[in-house]
Amino acid sequence: MFCKVNGIGLNGMNAYPVAVEIELSRGIERFDVVGMADTAVKEARERVKSAFRSSGIKFPSASIVINLAPADVKKAGSLHDLSMAAAVLDAMGEILEDIDDAAFVGELSLGGEVRGVNGVLPMTILAKKAGFKRIFVPEDNASEASVVNGIDVYGVPSLSALYQHFGGGNRIERTTPYVFKEGGGAPMADFRDVRGQAFAKKALEVAACGGHNIIMIGPPGSGKSMLAKRIPSILPKMTFDESIETTNIYSIAGMIDKSSPLITSRPFRSPHHTVSTAGLTGGGSAPRPGEISLAHNGVLFLDELAEYNRLTLEVLRQPLEDRRVSISRASGTVTYPCSIMLVAAMNPCPCGYYGHPTKKCTCTQKQVSQYLSKISGPLLDRFDLHIEVAPVEYESLASEAHEEPSEAIRERVQRAREIQTERYKGSGITCNAQITPDILREVCRLTPDANALLKDVFDRLGLSARAYDKILKVSRTIADMDGSAAIDRRHVLSAVRYRTLDRRFWVNE
Repeated sequence: MFCKVNGIGLNGMNAYPVAVEIELSRGIERFDVVGMADTAVKEARERVKSAFRSSGIKFPSASIVINLAPADVKKAGSLHDLSMAAAVLDAMGEILEDIDDAAFVGELSLGGEVRGVNGVLPMTILAKKAGFKRIFVPEDNASEASVVNGIDVYGVPSLSALYQHFGGGNRIERTTPYVFKEGGGAPMADFRDVRGQAFAKKALEVAACGGHNIIMIGPPGSGKSMLAKRIPSILPKMTFDESIETTNIYSIAGMIDKSSPLITSRPFRSPHHTVSTAGLTGGGSAPRPGEISLAHNGVLFLDELAEYNRLTLEVLRQPLEDRRVSISRASGTVTYPCSIMLVAAMNPCPCGYYGHPTKKCTCTQKQVSQYLSKISGPLLDRFDLHIEVAPVEYESLASEAHEEPSEAIRERVQRAREIQTERYKGSGITCNAQITPDILREVCRLTPDANALLKDVFDRLGLSARAYDKILKVSRTIADMDGSAAIDRRHVLSAVRYRTLDRRFWVNE
């Protein structure tokens, strides 16, 4: 008896259809799985047989061979258990309906329960694209899969429930499709709580408007971390497409909350400075997304930047440019997206008080240079805005004046982003930070005065070509905030003010 059931495989973020072919025939009792199956897949034989027995379903005493096609692609993980069990049921004649339009994904326990697996969302998206009308997934993953419109999702609690569903018993109810709600999520910290720091707040608003990377340097207690943690509250709300992209990554990482299956708030990731290279960019024998990918469409905050391992930081350089990270292994290459806003904060020296107006720095000049040299020039060049966060004055802390709330700032950010969305419609670019070299001159048109100023700044400061591009992009964002089609002198002046920090602290490096 030959049958075929539809399964789905997963390699990184790439799901692909798997045809679970089964041949059940008389002969010596055996159960073989072929088709480049790894150890976890081959162990499914014992899980499937035990699940059948525990569910009160007689497992056939026959020669069984299951092929997972395409046979030249490596299959990994336990997500093929349910499709193999469905194939056995079909070969036994226990499935009384046509299941060519259905796909099966899930792990079986020895007791017959269907356990949740990672990556159900990208697999459901693939199932829809492949033309399947139904997908059977673990009950714990059903709400996650229901995010995808145009395909019926069935949450399977156990093998016996699947057996009854197809055998004329109790039917499994279709999961109610999830309704996307813009915004939502946990309450976010608000800028109204930050006293003073008007210059830093404005710089962060510019960064949010254009999606720019920003580094803040200042003494301890000046509010760098407090400011950074409030950036998500002023970023534009996520679109449905952005939510799907981000949720895909969290689904693969197994970090989905089944009560709220869609990520609707922009991620804010803040790894400790002891994080490994693999933890930051992704990796492992079976490559998993790292912090830089978990922050996709959101913020990656690196506090105490100089305390990170220098080699770990240097790995960020290419992903920041390409907005994706590729992890290569002998078995193949996995690519994860990482379109992020990088925010970093650091002290100016080991003691933290180099250049402080009132407190004396206890570090030698050599110690200061060694501390700052942990941040290489090429990495520093990838920050669009460099700002110094000065100590907060007593008058600001004691003032009873109300600070501007995040909602008011977000409205301005949203208006600036809408201008950019219209400008880059159909290009794949979502904000000014992503402007590509081929359209940079067209998009960032300077007035004659602005061009003369930028030439003078370039010559005086000895800027790199990348720094020149960064100033142009930030100037474009400031012009958008001002509602100006052209970039004039004041816009360039403002952008340059956010680009001189490296000339003060790293001048001797």
